[in-house]
Amino acid sequence: MAYTHKKQALKEFFYQRHKRILLNPSLISLSTVSGVLSTKPQLVRYVDQNLPQMSVITTKSFQVSPNNGNREPIICEMEEGSFGNSVGLRNPGMVSAYRDLERLRETHSFRAFLNVSVSASSIEDFITLIKKFNPVADIIELNFSCPHAESGYGSSIGCSKVISSEYMRRIREAVGEIDALIFPKLTPNVDDIGEIALSLVTSGADGLSLINTVGPEVHMCEDSHTPILQNNLGGKGGMSGNWIFSRAIECIKEVRESIGPRVPLLGMGGVSSSENLVEMIKSGSDVVGIGSAFAKVHQKDWPLFTEQLTNNAIHLIKGEERLIHISPVMIRERSMDYKKHTLIHKEEIGHDTVILTLDGELEYNGGEFVFLWLPSIGEKPFSIAKSNPLTFIIKVKGKVTLALSELSIGESLYVRGLYGAPVIIDPRENSLLIAGGTGIAVLPPVAKKLSEKGVKVQTLVGTSEKREASLNVIEKEVALYSDVQIIPDNGIVGRVLSSIQELVHNQETFSSYIVGPSIFMKKAVEQLLLKKMDPSHIYLSLELNTMCGIGMCGECACGDRLTCQWGTFVSYEYIVKEAPDLL
Repeated sequence: MAYTHKKQALKEFFYQRHKRILLNPSLISLSTVSGVLSTKPQLVRYVDQNLPQMSVITTKSFQVSPNNGNREPIICEMEEGSFGNSVGLRNPGMVSAYRDLERLRETHSFRAFLNVSVSASSIEDFITLIKKFNPVADIIELNFSCPHAESGYGSSIGCSKVISSEYMRRIREAVGEIDALIFPKLTPNVDDIGEIALSLVTSGADGLSLINTVGPEVHMCEDSHTPILQNNLGGKGGMSGNWIFSRAIECIKEVRESIGPRVPLLGMGGVSSSENLVEMIKSGSDVVGIGSAFAKVHQKDWPLFTEQLTNNAIHLIKGEERLIHISPVMIRERSMDYKKHTLIHKEEIGHDTVILTLDGELEYNGGEFVFLWLPSIGEKPFSIAKSNPLTFIIKVKGKVTLALSELSIGESLYVRGLYGAPVIIDPRENSLLIAGGTGIAVLPPVAKKLSEKGVKVQTLVGTSEKREASLNVIEKEVALYSDVQIIPDNGIVGRVLSSIQELVHNQETFSSYIVGPSIFMKKAVEQLLLKKMDPSHIYLSLELNTMCGIGMCGECACGDRLTCQWGTFVSYEYIVKEAPDLL
């Protein structure tokens, strides 16, 4: 079903805010920004349903073809609330993205306007993208500004008045007066942003978005003296968050002066407080985008944070002193520091699996995880298998895990975290823990917490390796709190699952925690459901793609929840309702 809107009404929405917002501050409207918060369809829906202050919801930038983006690390926090980023325009491509948004339009009635961001390196591809997304978009944002994209993309276009206005002129000629408004997004990395803004409006832009990130700059780790971000630009990445706010204000003032009062302007860049919000409005923004600030707030607090941010801004504009105190507990401290560790022991437990023991310790709970980083190679998230000494199970799957497995005793690596959240401890009388292979790494703290609550714990571990009866160091850790059965496949994949039904003798007294590949967990759940276990007492540890750990990139979305915020264990009941595609 095609979606259209009244274009003039949308223009009037922006203009009324510019004209009257200082007289009627209840008109304050916010927007998400491209690449943060609303990066997946389920998160777009979440924002529309839970953050009523957001009048505009912006998608990530979509391209004609899928783009895997850059390898991790893609984001770093260099100062409190100040970030470097180099995601590299990671996106599923035009066809998949359109299908998802079309389905969302058909199943969800939007309260907010939908701003679809698009990126291309040619006029022809921009035209293709605009025509494709026009039926589902209220606004189409042209990414003329990404500072860490490949040559020909992003700021390669927006840094030049001649190039950007030629793009805009030819795009408008090709697409005509379509339903969606077209907003080029501007880069701050120019000498005269007002001149570029005016040329774009003159060439057919309906409105403007600004600013994108400042830079790029190389963001160096103080300890390793190497670039943190992993890309083909020598580690260069954009700057977002607190340290670009003053530049954003300069740009917005300059653009508003150049384009006059009637052109819609979506302003953004480092807004993290009510004072910032008011200053950006007074500088000329009709709607204000909030991005990196959400990386400092747990997802469960996003609605309250947004409400308080807006309400305080209303009181400030009115000259009232009735400000709401935003609890410092809600705002997280710097959470992306890298801690250097040394490998002190290494044990091979299969042809492609090793146990790495590091110096130092880190207390943790099931459902929490950290990132292991090897400078110039990359980083990946891992569950901690043992807190003291700090121990991990590494299964070789790619470049980073291979490099970790090849480390020698005495070599260094870096750890950042914790991320996620403690697993829910189910109070039922019995609990069956089920792990496929290296999934056992997740279970020691779960077994311990359950045992401390008086729960009788049994653990099944399936392994593809032929092995002796003796337990490795991680299995011994689980065995302190649980009866452990190690069951080799012996040529039958998932053979361990055949033991489930005989162990669950009274489903009303059992909970279960399952760890392993998706197909393994799905088969385990099927066995438990045959015993009529309640889905709300079955918990799965989801190994979703997790790239930042702080809730910014949205890659780890399970339904409308981010596992880097809520923890890796999710009830099967929730998965069936909100994210059935994950299994």
